[in-house]
Amino acid sequence: MIGHGEMAMTSPVVEGPSAAAAKAPLDSTETACCIAGGGPAGAVLGLLLARRGIRVVLLEMHKDFDREFRGDTVHPSTMEILDQLGLAERVLELRHGKVFAPTIQTANGPFAPVDLRRLKTKYPFVLMVPQTLLLQLLTAEAAKYPNFRLEMGANVTELVKENGEVRGVRYEAEDGAHEVRALVTVGADGRFSRVRRLAGIEPVGTAPPMDVLWFRLPKLPEDPEAPGGAFGGVGKGHLVAGLDRGDHWQVAYIILKGSYQEVRAAGIEGLRRHIVDIIPALAKHVESLTDWQQASLLSVESSRCPSWCQPGLLLIGDAAHVMSPIGGVGINCAIQDAVVAANVLARPLLAGRVTLAELREVQSRREWPTRIIQFFQAQAQKRVVGAALRSQELLRVPWAVRALFHIPYLRDLLPRLIAFGPVRVRVEDVGK
Repeated sequence: MIGHGEMAMTSPVVEGPSAAAAKAPLDSTETACCIAGGGPAGAVLGLLLARRGIRVVLLEMHKDFDREFRGDTVHPSTMEILDQLGLAERVLELRHGKVFAPTIQTANGPFAPVDLRRLKTKYPFVLMVPQTLLLQLLTAEAAKYPNFRLEMGANVTELVKENGEVRGVRYEAEDGAHEVRALVTVGADGRFSRVRRLAGIEPVGTAPPMDVLWFRLPKLPEDPEAPGGAFGGVGKGHLVAGLDRGDHWQVAYIILKGSYQEVRAAGIEGLRRHIVDIIPALAKHVESLTDWQQASLLSVESSRCPSWCQPGLLLIGDAAHVMSPIGGVGINCAIQDAVVAANVLARPLLAGRVTLAELREVQSRREWPTRIIQFFQAQAQKRVVGAALRSQELLRVPWAVRALFHIPYLRDLLPRLIAFGPVRVRVEDVGK
């Protein structure tokens, strides 16, 4: 691999849909690391590298962060990472809610399978914070470092290769085409990653048995506080989960995969009726649902790339592995990827030489935790969600299952997995 001062600018091979444009003169920038995707993984990686004095260019295809996200869950693992960076208290100053112990309404009484308050952590909760505000905070912090540059409205179109190694990207912006040459290019651009597609890396997917309709329901004056910050109900062919977002309830209505048109055919009245069948306390709330445009459909996927890297290229987060929404762990897994990537690559980037073995080391450290989480998600989808969606009865939790959740080790296993994953990840050599 070549170092900072050795990044030759001659005759790059451009791989992508507009290779003919390679002959046109471009505004070209040299950096150590080019990150495509300004989501949580990309923003955290950019910040961590910038703090170490590494030159970073972060490319985000949208013109701003002001759009609605549904993955707004910040778990204890991420809060501990933010605490290491001195940012946790600032995040807690943002508009937020907290989830401690989601309660599921069942045919034989309420059931709380996860209680984070027993965990040994400074942050025993899932923080519900608008991702827009979190990204603004992270990128503003990174922008304090002169070696960090954020480009909004930067749509990656091509990979630049030299001698079989990825050496950067080309992207389109409002003012035309640009090029970033880098020692390492990181694809952190989500489940539909263009960087992954341009690199020819194909993820291997599974077939989760569900899709999710997301919508908002109003808070009413008579609403009690949700026990543990969230509620849920399972049965009669559907699942309903609600999260307290302060001024409204964020609700997930879970359906069998591919059944959306059937749900639509039953009309908005049918949707309201099914919700009330499961959680009667929402009878007044669902009156606000009057149009299908109030709901958005998430096609649930779960996948993992066999290889997360090529010479000069690394994939992290959803670009490398799409997580099921079970447990809401996707963002936190992606941020852990970013932390491990910074831990492994910071010194090689500072030295001006990054090998394929070092890129593979990132995958090696993060792939097995990802596999474990996806295994548990698959079991939950098959044995709980899938079974409930195929049943027309309200869920009944057997006494033996309830008893298991009173055994200390078993009781705390699921909360630990949701909070931290299979292994706790920490930032190494935090720079300032």
